[in-house]
Amino acid sequence: MEIDLQTLIFEFIGGLGIFLLGIKYMGEGLQKSAGDRLRNILDKFTSNPFMGVLAGIIVTILIQSSSGTTVLTVGLVNAGFMTFRQAIGVIMGANIGTTVTAFIIGIDIGEYALPIIAIGCFLLFFFKNTLVNAVGQTVFGFGALFFGLELMSSGMSPLRTLDSFQQLTVNMSESPILGVVIGTVFTLIVQSSSATIGILQGLFAEGAIELKAAIPVLFGDNLGTTITAVLASIGASVAAKRAAYTHVIFNLVGATIFIVFLGFFTQFIAYLQGQFDLNEEMTIAFAHGTFNLTNTIIQFPFIGALAWLVTKIIPGEDTVVEYKPKHLDPIFIQQSSTLALDQAKAEIIRMGEYAYQGLEETNLYLNNHSPKHSEIAMQVEGALNNLDTKITDYLVNISAGSLTEIESGKHTGLMNAVRDIERIGDHFENIIELIDYKISNKVNLTDKANEDLNEMFDLTIDTVKQAIRALDKSDREEALAVVQKEDEIDKMERSFRKKHIIRMNEGLCSGSAGIVFVDIISNLERIGDHAVNIAEEELGEE
Repeated sequence: MEIDLQTLIFEFIGGLGIFLLGIKYMGEGLQKSAGDRLRNILDKFTSNPFMGVLAGIIVTILIQSSSGTTVLTVGLVNAGFMTFRQAIGVIMGANIGTTVTAFIIGIDIGEYALPIIAIGCFLLFFFKNTLVNAVGQTVFGFGALFFGLELMSSGMSPLRTLDSFQQLTVNMSESPILGVVIGTVFTLIVQSSSATIGILQGLFAEGAIELKAAIPVLFGDNLGTTITAVLASIGASVAAKRAAYTHVIFNLVGATIFIVFLGFFTQFIAYLQGQFDLNEEMTIAFAHGTFNLTNTIIQFPFIGALAWLVTKIIPGEDTVVEYKPKHLDPIFIQQSSTLALDQAKAEIIRMGEYAYQGLEETNLYLNNHSPKHSEIAMQVEGALNNLDTKITDYLVNISAGSLTEIESGKHTGLMNAVRDIERIGDHFENIIELIDYKISNKVNLTDKANEDLNEMFDLTIDTVKQAIRALDKSDREEALAVVQKEDEIDKMERSFRKKHIIRMNEGLCSGSAGIVFVDIISNLERIGDHAVNIAEEELGEE
């Protein structure tokens, strides 16, 4: 039989493309349907490792990508929402969640793929409702996934008659390690274990590969998907690297255990196939599901050891910006409003320390353009927003009780301080956007302009630090010094603006550089205003 190589390749790569698009659309549609709840699921359900596994399963089913869940988890560890140990549970759950795609493929509805795509398109194009559109996107992705599989299967069916391919599968049956390597490499190329497992299901259904040869490829697919997270963690934080390597070690240990017991495992899957009358695709899905579930059960008791091992492989302290408040215990509100106000103040001081840390990172970003500094500053800005909400809610709850006149004055002062500190975060976020603009548009500032900016940054950071100190110690002297410094900032802004206009008139400075310079100094001047607002609360109390 003559094989039409062009048709085989075109149907295979076209089918693979449609399949990957289907998975992407399905994941995005599910994500939109779930709204912003994904992060909340991971945040709330990771109180213990078992709940972490459950959260990992749910989120991976929703976004259709175990690598995606790992990346989300890394972000939460970075932000201080989750400890590294909790993250290990989520990564284990992600491995189980990713098997759901294989089970979906096992449902034999390929012949209905086109009408499913049509329904998805109908919901996408004829409705304005965002939720209906999200459902439409999910349905379209679901249909595209099956349509892509059908195309791939018809493209691959002639392979079983090809002598070289038959020889390869015989070699894979005799040498399981070869199967693992092929699965790993192929998943690395395609960047989706769901796709490579879909292809494996197609080959097995076409009779082009035996179960004994298919199962090691499955282990390789699982290993290949971990490399995505490793690539994503290059140049990332220590926490990100640790989470990525945990994924690798977890799957490597699992694959090693199952290769040792390969004969027994293959017999067990063949027994399941006969017992439940499973079709070929569902047989591979069961093998995938059983492997990941058993691997999690085996390694779950050793989460502590896994955390220890990964910490040894990737040592170092990680810069964690903690989003969560540390002092706001609701019990104080019932006991004593004075104590509760002290707790709120302690949290505001912590928030203030973040504000000047963010400013320092922004200044470093301005000088060396290293993305690390902009990332930390943006994490700090996220923490400021979160703390703003949490502290404001806490203060509102305090005011629901009865406050004395002194407490009431203190309460108002703290409410204002929270707002001012949060606004400082908004201003350094503006500055980061200006620096991003400067970098991407290759805008060059003159040496004198850079000198001026650094001088104004130093003074502004000092002023914010002193304002937070004045609030912390209720120190009138410090507060008066802040007012004087803010006056200097105002004068500096006016003077630098004039000098800058002279530079522009002399043609030393471009228009776009001028806009960046003026916007940065005006944001710094506004930060000075917020610092003086914080200090004036102390002066007003006397």
